[in-house]
Amino acid sequence: MRSIIYEKNLNKKKILLRLDLNVPLKKEKIIDATRIDKILPTLNFLIHQKTKVIILSHVGRPKGKIISWLSLKPIAKDLQKKLNINVRLITKNINEIQNKEFFDKFNEEILILENIRFYSEEENNDIKFAKHLANLGDIYVNDAFSCSHRSHASIHQICRFLPSFSGLQLDEEVKALNKITTEIVKPITCIIGGSKISTKINIIKNLIPKFDNIIIVGGMANNFIEYFGNNIGKSIKEKNCNKIIEEIILLSKKENCKLLYPEDVAVSVNLNGSSQNKELDQVKSNEMILDIGPKTINKIKKIIDNSKTILWNGPAGYFENPNFADGSIEIANKIIENNKMNKIFSVIGGGDTVSLLNNLNVINNFNFVSTAGGAFLEYLEGKNLPGIIALN
Repeated sequence: MRSIIYEKNLNKKKILLRLDLNVPLKKEKIIDATRIDKILPTLNFLIHQKTKVIILSHVGRPKGKIISWLSLKPIAKDLQKKLNINVRLITKNINEIQNKEFFDKFNEEILILENIRFYSEEENNDIKFAKHLANLGDIYVNDAFSCSHRSHASIHQICRFLPSFSGLQLDEEVKALNKITTEIVKPITCIIGGSKISTKINIIKNLIPKFDNIIIVGGMANNFIEYFGNNIGKSIKEKNCNKIIEEIILLSKKENCKLLYPEDVAVSVNLNGSSQNKELDQVKSNEMILDIGPKTINKIKKIIDNSKTILWNGPAGYFENPNFADGSIEIANKIIENNKMNKIFSVIGGGDTVSLLNNLNVINNFNFVSTAGGAFLEYLEGKNLPGIIALN
């Protein structure tokens, strides 16, 4: 994989830049601009190199149809404001643009083609469409790691027809993930949450042989609590998971990886209620487990203190209600504390975890925060991502 920062001959070149600008929109207003902010270094680099940038991106899932409220118009405005240069949205049908000379009439350094998923050929990984896209530029750059698990035309097939490079953000993502999968500094700990074990089983199985500690939190921890003979009341749980849990336990013992789940919890009778700390054998049938308890928090903090590398994917509780955010906040603060002393390398991923950190306004206090979602998880599973393979 070649990074665009090492390419010397960029002056006056037309760069087809694949980004993931799929940010949440409400009435054409951007709710969370994290993904936009993360790609600004790549755009600033290309502007400095005197290139003309033609952005390919998508918003939502229009399934090959033109949907007005999934336009990239608000994103173009946001980029213009943040970069302090003129940015033009090109609404002309891509299939009617004959070649790269079309862009010569525009003075702007950054042009954005309208939502690439307005074209069904994109998700079909259509080779003719990819070749047509390639005709619109001199060089292709993929800076959309979060889309790189997709075999789509502007991610995968396009690399067959142009000199292809990785962007700065994609480089950072792969570098950070390699530090928790292949270039590990031990002891290494994974704190993993979410509501379903079945969606994370392959990640856990792939990480156990490499990690020293796997800490199970969130909804999936309830399955472990119940498996070991405790009542979990009305708590969220996934059905028919005993075999999966047994698999995880056996593998962790075999690989000498410590497996931890909550030893005390915070409960309530409903999601909007107040918090009450309880031992595992004290949970009543009408109660819900909504966070980890103080004993568990302290145990996790000690493990973090004794770790050199940490991966955190999934909050510890129902943080949407502040009464059940203590576990997640304490974990975040302890990682930040160790980060500030350069004692730890931290990688954070998962939409809910990123949302939590944004709410706390601490997202910049970690070594790397991934917004990649599915690609992040598939990389952790050890899968080969089509977009990365194409660049290689």
